[in-house]
Amino acid sequence: MSSTPEGSAPEGTAPEGSTPVPVVELRGVTVRHGNVPALSRVSTVLPAGQITCVLGENGSGKSTLVAVLSGLRRHDEGELRLDGRPVRFRSPAQARAAGIATVWEDLAVAPLLSVWRNFFLGAELTRGVWPLRRLDLDRAREVTRREMTRVGVPGLDPDQPASALQAGERQSLAVARALHFGARALIIDEPTAPMTIARQTLFGQAILAARAQGLAVVVVTNNPRYAHLIGDRFLLLAGGQVAGSLTRDDVDADVLTALMAGGEELSTLTEALTALHPELGER
Repeated sequence: MSSTPEGSAPEGTAPEGSTPVPVVELRGVTVRHGNVPALSRVSTVLPAGQITCVLGENGSGKSTLVAVLSGLRRHDEGELRLDGRPVRFRSPAQARAAGIATVWEDLAVAPLLSVWRNFFLGAELTRGVWPLRRLDLDRAREVTRREMTRVGVPGLDPDQPASALQAGERQSLAVARALHFGARALIIDEPTAPMTIARQTLFGQAILAARAQGLAVVVVTNNPRYAHLIGDRFLLLAGGQVAGSLTRDDVDADVLTALMAGGEELSTLTEALTALHPELGER
C-alpha cells in the first residue's frame, strides 16, 4: 500500500497545473570557514532538464557550492532540498546514492585500465552464478560503446587504455557513466586546463545530452559566452553571495561577457556547437 496521502502528489512531483518541484534546491544556505562565510544565504533552484551555469571570480564561492552539492561539505545554515525534502549529505557517496553525480575539475581516471573498466569501476557487470560467476566482458564493452556514442563520442575503442583519452573525452566518459547509472542531477566543475575548440565542443555535446535526458545540470565556468551558449539559467556569485539569478530571456551573451572576460575562440566554439545542435540558435 502506498504511504502517499490520498489526493496528494507523489514525492518529487507537483500537483497538475502547479510549478514542478525542482530536483535540487538551496534555501538560504550558508557555509563558514571559521568566522568567514564562504557562502552566505545562497538560494537557487536546479530544475530537471535545464542547465544552470554558475559564474563568478575566484573566491566567489563556486567551489564551496560544488562541495555542498556533492556531499564534500555540509552547510552550516539553511536547507539543501532534494525533491522538496531537506537533506544533509555526510559524504560524496551519499550524494551519489541520492542521484547527484559530480564531474570534478581535476577528473582522474585509472590510466592503465581500459576505458570500459573505468566506466564500470566498482560496478562491474558479471554473468553466471557463484562460484562460476565471471565478468561479462562483451556486454561491458557494448554498453560502454553505446553510452559513449550517446554523449557524442562514437567509434571509441573500449579496450584502449584510459590514458589514451583526450581532454574532453575523459569528462564525456564521466558524464556517460553518470547517465548510465541513473543520476538525476549532474554537477560539472569545468576543467581549467586548456581545451581545443574540438574538445570543448565534444564536452558540450555530453552536457547537452545530459540535459536532453532530463537531468538537472550545473556547470561551473568562467566562460560567459560558453555559458550563454549552453545554459538555460545563470547564477552569478560574488563574495559568497548571489549577485544575480538570470535566465536566457533576462540577459544576452554580451552582458555576461561584460561581467567576465571572454575570448575570440568562443565564436568558433559557438559555430561548432550550433552546427551540431541547431536548436541552440533558436533558444
